[in-house]
Amino acid sequence: MSKLSDRILNLSDSQTLAMAQRSRDLKEKGVDVINLSIGEPDFGTPQCIKDAGKKAIDDNYSHYSPVPGFNELRKAIVEKFRKENNLEYDFNEIIVSNGAKQSLANVLLSLVNKGEEVIIPTPYWVSYIELVKLAEGVPILLEACIDNDFKITPKQIEQAISAKTKAIMLNSPSNPTGSVYSQEEMEEIAEVLKKYPDIIIISDEIYEHINYVGKHFSIAQIDGMKERTAVINGVSKAYAMTGWRIGYMAAPIWLAKACNKLQGQTTSGANSVAQIAAIEALESGMEESNRMREAFHNRRDLVMSMLDEIPGITRNVPSAAFYIFPNIEGILGKSYGKYLILSDMDLAMYLLETAHVAIVPGSAFGSANCIRISFAASEKELIEAFTRMHQAISLLE
Repeated sequence: MSKLSDRILNLSDSQTLAMAQRSRDLKEKGVDVINLSIGEPDFGTPQCIKDAGKKAIDDNYSHYSPVPGFNELRKAIVEKFRKENNLEYDFNEIIVSNGAKQSLANVLLSLVNKGEEVIIPTPYWVSYIELVKLAEGVPILLEACIDNDFKITPKQIEQAISAKTKAIMLNSPSNPTGSVYSQEEMEEIAEVLKKYPDIIIISDEIYEHINYVGKHFSIAQIDGMKERTAVINGVSKAYAMTGWRIGYMAAPIWLAKACNKLQGQTTSGANSVAQIAAIEALESGMEESNRMREAFHNRRDLVMSMLDEIPGITRNVPSAAFYIFPNIEGILGKSYGKYLILSDMDLAMYLLETAHVAIVPGSAFGSANCIRISFAASEKELIEAFTRMHQAISLLE
């Protein structure tokens, strides 16, 4: 008999974190590894936000915070939704958590019963499927291909819905593909979901502000959708605050209360100092965020031009985030020396061991014929990394 629960035994390790750890291990041995596996901005937190955090320490924000977050932060989040998304929430419909990942976990654990189904478009962010499994739900995967910019269709959704469907998870802008659903595409999806009013939409919008194609559009903005949608967001990506661990959710009051109840029995409130810093982030304007977005946009264009020079790889054009998710089917079956590339993991390990570049195999995101490359690195590092990858892949025959 195992000493561990089936729950933890059935849970997979995060391959993104695993590749990052392999990269760190090699660096500690003196190997010059360029890590393009990581999912966070390489910029520092803007100074005004850091100053707010320092002041919060001096002001003795060193005690437990309320479980759903400080009212001042929740009201700042309400104002953010009103100004940026044309969405009206009461602050009691906002729950602040220890990162957006906890917000997602709270929603799924509050909603899903054993055996109930959650529709997840593929490619998906690594934790979606594992969080559904943790809730004892059944992930229903819908494959989106590169030819359709990695976006699923309303027809696919309708065909996947069953009597057991409890929720659908949407991620726009997307990690790992950088794809963005337009307002028209969201409206077409909503038309299908309106036929099934009991299905809850979980909309992960954490990359909202790293968007190269125009204003973000949330499915919650469509008539009839807000009342059945949990919008997940946070300050980590837009404000380079990944380590501050502040995410948040906006949802109907019945779901917000459930998530508050769950969080009260797991972690309680998020870090007090980080919450005060998050208020400054939301109220300080978008100047620094826009500067970061422009840098990512330039890097994206640089990365696409270098990727086009590498044989056996095809790509789409990521419209947001800081990842590119190229198809590697033209490389599979090739070899060099002791290395035989039969899978995305084979290629990832080949690049790590020979080119000393860390990327993430696409199977971590449900797409084994792809790899994810982060361009949240300096242009100098990106040029060197892609030069190394080009040389290594060109050796394969």
